[in-house]
Amino acid sequence: MIPVADGRILMSDGAGEIAAVGQGVESLRPGDAVVSTFYPAWLLGEAEAGSTRIKPGETVDGYGAELVAVPETWVTRLPAGYSFQEAATLTCAGLTAWRGVVTEGRVKPGDHVLVQGTGGVSIFALQFAKAAGATVIATSSSPEKLEKLRALGADHVINYRETPEWGRAARDLTGGRGVDIVVEVGGPGTLAQSISACRVSGRISLIGALTGARGDVPTALIFLKQLEIKGVAVGSRTDQLAMIQGIDAAGIKPVIDSVYPLEDLAEAYRYQEAHRHFGKICIEL
Repeated sequence: MIPVADGRILMSDGAGEIAAVGQGVESLRPGDAVVSTFYPAWLLGEAEAGSTRIKPGETVDGYGAELVAVPETWVTRLPAGYSFQEAATLTCAGLTAWRGVVTEGRVKPGDHVLVQGTGGVSIFALQFAKAAGATVIATSSSPEKLEKLRALGADHVINYRETPEWGRAARDLTGGRGVDIVVEVGGPGTLAQSISACRVSGRISLIGALTGARGDVPTALIFLKQLEIKGVAVGSRTDQLAMIQGIDAAGIKPVIDSVYPLEDLAEAYRYQEAHRHFGKICIEL
């Protein structure tokens, strides 16, 4: 767990309307609709130690409030036609998936992309990969969720509980070649299967560690396959602007599982912890 100071206002992801602007602000005006950035000090280029230090909801107060005062570079515009709830799904999950599939994954038409589970990042990754012309293989342990993944455009689905060697199964679905990109959310408990699923010179975007921080990794297979494993922690403001352009071009809409009022924030966290959701959970102010 990441320690957070007592009294910290939570929530890194938020969207809303500009109520007022300070002196010298030129890019925004009252009434504008905006969405927050996850690392507000990371404006462009590669991440550096200082650029990821400020994290709303963790190191500074977040967006679980009716009124928030931030510098103008801490927000961007919304995609066309997005509601505030839809836009708030982009700050962390959307941008992480964008970098994992597009920026770092370098997806192109005809690629095979493997996504794991039905959380916000994985569903966005499926949507971005399909918009880029890729074939998507998706995993879940729930038959109901697997059907929902198919409805979203997944070309193939694998029940990882019924198929423990799902990495080999994914590779078989590519004719034995292996997938080009894996969006890895599990960490040490799933990484070996992701490596098995990859083609030679494939790429793994490591964006989570749901199975823990430590575990056995088949390092020999990594260099034999000459794999590229890239840690992906959200992205810069410039990445977010590029993602919004991509969303506008493709007409992508996020999948929202449920919406809770602010006074039920604790219940929303408990629902997320139970892993029953499909897509994003939103808080309405």
